[in-house]
Amino acid sequence: MAILSDRINNLAESATIKMAKLGRELAAKGVDVISLSLGETDFFTPQHVKQAAKEAIDQNYSYYTPVAGYPELRKAIAAKLKNENGLDYGFDQIVVSTGAKQSLANALMCLINPGDEVIIPTPYWVSYSELVKLAEGESVFIDATIESDFKITPEELEAAITPKSKVFMFSSPNNPTGYVYSYDELAALVKVLEKHPDIFIISDEIYEHINFLDRHVSIAEFESVKDRVIIINGLSKAYAMTGWRLGYSASNKEIAAACDKLQSQITSGTCSITQRAGVAAYEGGLESVREMKEVFLRRRDLVYGLLKDIDGLKVNLPDGAFYFFPDVSSFFGKTTADGQTIANADELALYLLNTSHVAVVSGDAFGDPKSIRISYAAADEKLIEACKRIKAGLSQLNERPVPAV
Repeated sequence: MAILSDRINNLAESATIKMAKLGRELAAKGVDVISLSLGETDFFTPQHVKQAAKEAIDQNYSYYTPVAGYPELRKAIAAKLKNENGLDYGFDQIVVSTGAKQSLANALMCLINPGDEVIIPTPYWVSYSELVKLAEGESVFIDATIESDFKITPEELEAAITPKSKVFMFSSPNNPTGYVYSYDELAALVKVLEKHPDIFIISDEIYEHINFLDRHVSIAEFESVKDRVIIINGLSKAYAMTGWRLGYSASNKEIAAACDKLQSQITSGTCSITQRAGVAAYEGGLESVREMKEVFLRRRDLVYGLLKDIDGLKVNLPDGAFYFFPDVSSFFGKTTADGQTIANADELALYLLNTSHVAVVSGDAFGDPKSIRISYAAADEKLIEACKRIKAGLSQLNERPVPAV
């Protein structure tokens, strides 16, 4: 009899975490590895947020918290949604979780029955399809390409819908590509979703503030579908709080109550100290967020120029997040100095790690096997050196030898 369940045996390891682990193992051997693999800013949590956490400890915030979060935090989130996004949510429509990943899992587990279909545009964040699998749903992918800036059309969305469709799940700004849907582009997708009132929309907006367009647009702004939208967001990216683990969902009251119920049986409430820090973050203004965004914009332009200078890379200019997602398929079939053939993006990512000592992530885990994800959440000098190493490593690949006749 097998020891482990089919559920866990069928689950893939997170590719981003795996590559970061391989990079750390190589670095532990004394190799100078530049890691551009994790979706984590290199900024520190703002001082006023850290101070609020210290005060919470001194004020003995050490007891169990309400499952859905402290009312003052949920009210602060509702105020943020009103003031920054023009969206009206009551605090009882907000469920605070241990990271946005748990918020996504909550929503899917509460909505999906075995066999229900979840429509996901590719490329997508690595955990989407695995969370659908855990919920016993079926992922239906819409393949987008770099030529369309990785955005789908209304016609493609309509073609993917079947009687089993239950959820449309996407992110904007997007991880891994950095694409951002404009108001008009979302409006066109909404017109399709209006015709299918049984489909819910999970809108992952965790990169909301790392957006280089005029403003962030949430699909929940469209009243015709708002009651079917589950917004996923959190503190990790905008406030440099990845390790604090605080995310949230905003939805209709029925779904919010279901997420509360589910969470009560899994983790209960999120860390009390983190929640007090979260209140300070949302009530403390956006100055630090704007400063970080300016730095990322400068880094984006820097790395774009460096990547465009690498022969064989096909790269577009992202409008948000902190990633590039270049097409590297022109290197497939080429050989390394020791005669190994690069067959796919997985092997190319490992080659760059072991030869160039730069950790990137294969696009295969994001639903696009022709690409790799490069994070530019690192200091300028590291980004310049990493691109230099990538260029040198790729230039050392040889064309596949022509077989003798």
